[in-house]
Amino acid sequence: MTTNGAVPESPAVVRRLRSASSESLVALVEKFEDLQTVLRCCERLVGELAPESGTPDPVAVEAVWTMALLSYARCFSAGDAGAALTEEDLTTAVPNGEVVEWHQVLTQLRDHHADPLVNPRERFSVGVTQDQDGVATGVAITSVRQPLVDDLTVRQTGAIAYALSGLVNARIEAQQELIFGELQALAREDLDQLEPIDVGHDPTGS
Repeated sequence: MTTNGAVPESPAVVRRLRSASSESLVALVEKFEDLQTVLRCCERLVGELAPESGTPDPVAVEAVWTMALLSYARCFSAGDAGAALTEEDLTTAVPNGEVVEWHQVLTQLRDHHADPLVNPRERFSVGVTQDQDGVATGVAITSVRQPLVDDLTVRQTGAIAYALSGLVNARIEAQQELIFGELQALAREDLDQLEPIDVGHDPTGS
Protein backbone atom coordinates (compact mmCIF):
# COMPACT_ATOMS: atom_id res chain seq x y z
CA MET A 1 0.00 0.00 0.00
CA THR A 2 1.04 3.65 -0.31
CA THR A 3 0.93 6.31 2.38
CA ASN A 4 0.44 10.05 1.87
CA GLY A 5 0.44 9.52 -1.90
CA ALA A 6 4.12 8.56 -1.91
CA VAL A 7 5.51 5.84 -4.13
CA PRO A 8 6.74 3.10 -1.77
CA GLU A 9 10.28 1.83 -1.98
CA SER A 10 10.91 -1.86 -2.60
CA PRO A 11 10.58 -3.58 0.79
CA ALA A 12 13.59 -5.26 2.36
CA VAL A 13 11.39 -8.18 3.37
CA VAL A 14 7.74 -9.22 3.16
CA ARG A 15 6.23 -11.34 5.95
CA ARG A 16 3.08 -13.41 5.82
CA LEU A 17 0.09 -12.38 7.91
CA ARG A 18 -2.30 -15.03 9.15
CA SER A 19 -5.04 -13.00 10.80
CA ALA A 20 -8.78 -12.74 10.22
CA SER A 21 -8.34 -9.29 8.70
CA SER A 22 -5.64 -10.49 6.29
CA GLU A 23 -7.78 -13.45 5.22
CA SER A 24 -10.62 -11.01 4.54
CA LEU A 25 -8.27 -8.98 2.36
CA VAL A 26 -7.25 -12.10 0.44
CA ALA A 27 -10.94 -12.87 -0.19
CA LEU A 28 -11.52 -9.35 -1.48
CA VAL A 29 -8.50 -9.50 -3.78
CA GLU A 30 -9.71 -12.85 -5.16
CA LYS A 31 -13.11 -11.30 -5.89
CA PHE A 32 -11.44 -8.36 -7.64
CA GLU A 33 -9.32 -10.69 -9.78
CA ASP A 34 -12.41 -12.69 -10.74
CA LEU A 35 -14.19 -9.49 -11.80
CA GLN A 36 -11.17 -8.48 -13.87
CA THR A 37 -11.31 -11.90 -15.52
CA VAL A 38 -14.97 -11.28 -16.37
CA LEU A 39 -14.01 -7.96 -17.97
CA ARG A 40 -11.23 -9.53 -20.03
CA CYS A 41 -13.58 -12.31 -21.17
CA CYS A 42 -16.24 -9.80 -22.19
CA GLU A 43 -13.70 -7.76 -24.15
CA ARG A 44 -12.63 -10.91 -25.97
CA LEU A 45 -16.24 -11.88 -26.69
CA VAL A 46 -17.20 -8.45 -28.03
CA GLY A 47 -14.41 -8.81 -30.58
CA GLU A 48 -15.34 -12.40 -31.41
CA LEU A 49 -19.03 -11.52 -31.92
CA ALA A 50 -18.43 -8.33 -33.93
CA PRO A 51 -19.94 -8.56 -37.45
CA GLU A 52 -16.65 -7.53 -39.02
CA SER A 53 -14.95 -10.52 -37.40
CA GLY A 54 -16.96 -12.93 -39.53
CA THR A 55 -18.52 -16.12 -38.20
CA PRO A 56 -17.61 -16.52 -34.53
CA ASP A 57 -15.82 -19.66 -33.41
CA PRO A 58 -18.44 -21.45 -31.26
CA VAL A 59 -15.77 -23.30 -29.26
CA ALA A 60 -13.95 -20.08 -28.37
CA VAL A 61 -17.18 -18.25 -27.54
CA GLU A 62 -18.47 -21.03 -25.29
CA ALA A 63 -15.13 -21.44 -23.53
CA VAL A 64 -14.65 -17.73 -22.81
CA TRP A 65 -18.31 -17.17 -21.87
CA THR A 66 -18.26 -20.14 -19.49
CA MET A 67 -15.14 -18.74 -17.79
CA ALA A 68 -16.85 -15.37 -17.46
CA LEU A 69 -19.95 -16.92 -15.88
CA LEU A 70 -17.96 -19.05 -13.43
CA SER A 71 -15.76 -16.12 -12.42
CA TYR A 72 -18.76 -13.82 -11.97
CA ALA A 73 -20.79 -16.26 -9.88
CA ARG A 74 -17.79 -17.06 -7.67
CA CYS A 75 -17.81 -13.45 -6.47
CA PHE A 76 -21.16 -14.09 -4.80
CA SER A 77 -20.03 -17.26 -3.01
CA ALA A 78 -18.82 -16.88 0.56
CA GLY A 79 -15.68 -18.73 1.61
CA ASP A 80 -14.21 -19.13 5.06
CA ALA A 81 -13.28 -15.44 5.13
CA GLY A 82 -16.65 -14.24 3.87
CA ALA A 83 -16.50 -11.12 1.67
CA ALA A 84 -19.11 -12.48 -0.76
CA LEU A 85 -20.85 -9.87 -2.86
CA THR A 86 -24.60 -9.47 -2.42
CA GLU A 87 -27.58 -8.18 -4.37
CA GLU A 88 -27.37 -5.04 -2.21
CA ASP A 89 -23.84 -4.53 -3.52
CA LEU A 90 -25.22 -4.78 -7.05
CA THR A 91 -27.77 -2.03 -6.51
CA THR A 92 -25.11 0.10 -4.81
CA ALA A 93 -22.64 -0.30 -7.67
CA VAL A 94 -25.33 0.02 -10.38
CA PRO A 95 -28.15 2.11 -8.86
CA ASN A 96 -30.07 2.44 -12.12
CA GLY A 97 -31.50 -0.34 -14.27
CA GLU A 98 -32.61 -3.91 -13.69
CA VAL A 99 -29.24 -5.07 -12.39
CA VAL A 100 -30.66 -7.67 -9.97
CA GLU A 101 -32.67 -9.26 -12.76
CA TRP A 102 -29.56 -9.41 -14.96
CA HIS A 103 -27.64 -10.93 -12.06
CA GLN A 104 -30.25 -13.65 -11.65
CA VAL A 105 -30.08 -14.44 -15.36
CA LEU A 106 -26.29 -14.72 -15.17
CA THR A 107 -26.39 -17.10 -12.20
CA GLN A 108 -28.95 -19.25 -14.03
CA LEU A 109 -26.71 -19.31 -17.08
CA ARG A 110 -23.79 -20.31 -14.84
CA ASP A 111 -25.82 -23.24 -13.56
CA HIS A 112 -26.70 -24.20 -17.14
CA HIS A 113 -23.10 -24.12 -18.38
CA ALA A 114 -21.65 -25.77 -15.27
CA ASP A 115 -24.24 -28.57 -15.05
CA PRO A 116 -22.24 -31.84 -14.98
CA LEU A 117 -25.15 -33.83 -16.42
CA VAL A 118 -26.57 -31.64 -19.19
CA ASN A 119 -24.97 -30.62 -22.49
CA PRO A 120 -25.18 -26.80 -22.51
CA ARG A 121 -24.79 -26.34 -26.26
CA GLU A 122 -27.12 -28.88 -27.87
CA ARG A 123 -30.34 -30.75 -27.16
CA PHE A 124 -30.67 -34.27 -28.59
CA SER A 125 -33.71 -36.40 -29.32
CA VAL A 126 -34.09 -39.94 -30.58
CA GLY A 127 -36.88 -40.87 -32.97
CA VAL A 128 -38.01 -43.65 -35.27
CA THR A 129 -38.08 -43.29 -39.04
CA GLN A 130 -40.96 -44.69 -41.09
CA ASP A 131 -41.54 -45.39 -44.73
CA GLN A 132 -44.66 -44.39 -46.66
CA ASP A 133 -46.50 -47.43 -45.31
CA GLY A 134 -45.74 -46.46 -41.71
CA VAL A 135 -43.27 -49.30 -41.19
CA ALA A 136 -40.34 -48.55 -38.91
CA THR A 137 -37.18 -48.27 -40.95
CA GLY A 138 -34.58 -47.07 -38.48
CA VAL A 139 -33.56 -44.86 -35.61
CA ALA A 140 -32.90 -41.14 -36.07
CA ILE A 141 -30.94 -38.84 -33.79
CA THR A 142 -31.92 -35.19 -34.05
CA SER A 143 -30.44 -32.16 -32.34
CA VAL A 144 -31.24 -28.51 -31.70
CA ARG A 145 -28.24 -26.21 -31.35
CA GLN A 146 -28.45 -23.67 -28.54
CA PRO A 147 -27.70 -20.08 -29.62
CA LEU A 148 -24.41 -18.45 -28.71
CA VAL A 149 -24.36 -15.62 -26.20
CA ASP A 150 -25.29 -12.30 -27.82
CA ASP A 151 -23.43 -9.00 -27.83
CA LEU A 152 -25.95 -7.23 -25.56
CA THR A 153 -25.63 -9.84 -22.81
CA VAL A 154 -21.85 -9.70 -23.00
CA ARG A 155 -21.75 -5.90 -22.79
CA GLN A 156 -24.22 -5.79 -19.90
CA THR A 157 -22.19 -8.39 -18.02
CA GLY A 158 -19.03 -6.37 -18.57
CA ALA A 159 -20.73 -3.20 -17.33
CA ILE A 160 -21.83 -4.93 -14.12
CA ALA A 161 -18.37 -6.40 -13.55
CA TYR A 162 -16.77 -3.00 -14.10
CA ALA A 163 -19.04 -1.31 -11.55
CA LEU A 164 -18.49 -4.07 -8.99
CA SER A 165 -14.73 -3.82 -9.52
CA GLY A 166 -14.81 -0.23 -8.30
CA LEU A 167 -16.79 -1.22 -5.22
CA VAL A 168 -14.46 -4.11 -4.37
CA ASN A 169 -11.36 -2.01 -4.99
CA ALA A 170 -12.59 0.56 -2.46
CA ARG A 171 -13.07 -2.23 0.09
CA ILE A 172 -9.57 -3.52 -0.60
CA GLU A 173 -8.08 -0.10 0.09
CA ALA A 174 -10.09 0.25 3.32
CA GLN A 175 -9.03 -3.22 4.46
CA GLN A 176 -5.39 -2.41 3.76
CA GLU A 177 -5.67 0.68 5.94
CA LEU A 178 -7.25 -1.40 8.71
CA ILE A 179 -4.48 -4.02 8.61
CA PHE A 180 -1.76 -1.38 8.49
CA GLY A 181 -3.23 0.19 11.61
CA GLU A 182 -3.12 -3.19 13.36
CA LEU A 183 0.51 -3.72 12.35
CA GLN A 184 1.66 -0.40 13.73
CA ALA A 185 0.85 -1.70 17.19
CA LEU A 186 3.24 -4.66 16.79
CA ALA A 187 6.77 -4.53 18.15
CA ARG A 188 9.75 -5.15 15.85
CA GLU A 189 10.47 -8.52 17.52
CA ASP A 190 6.89 -9.64 16.86
CA LEU A 191 7.16 -8.67 13.20
CA ASP A 192 10.47 -10.51 12.87
CA GLN A 193 8.82 -13.74 14.02
CA LEU A 194 6.41 -13.74 11.08
CA GLU A 195 7.14 -16.09 8.18
CA PRO A 196 8.96 -14.34 5.32
CA ILE A 197 7.49 -14.59 1.82
CA ASP A 198 9.58 -15.07 -1.28
CA VAL A 199 7.65 -12.53 -3.35
CA GLY A 200 9.42 -13.65 -6.50
CA HIS A 201 8.01 -17.18 -6.25
CA ASP A 202 4.99 -17.11 -3.93
CA PRO A 203 2.07 -18.33 -6.09
CA THR A 204 -0.56 -16.36 -4.16
CA GLY A 205 1.27 -13.10 -3.88
CA SER A 206 -0.31 -12.73 -0.46
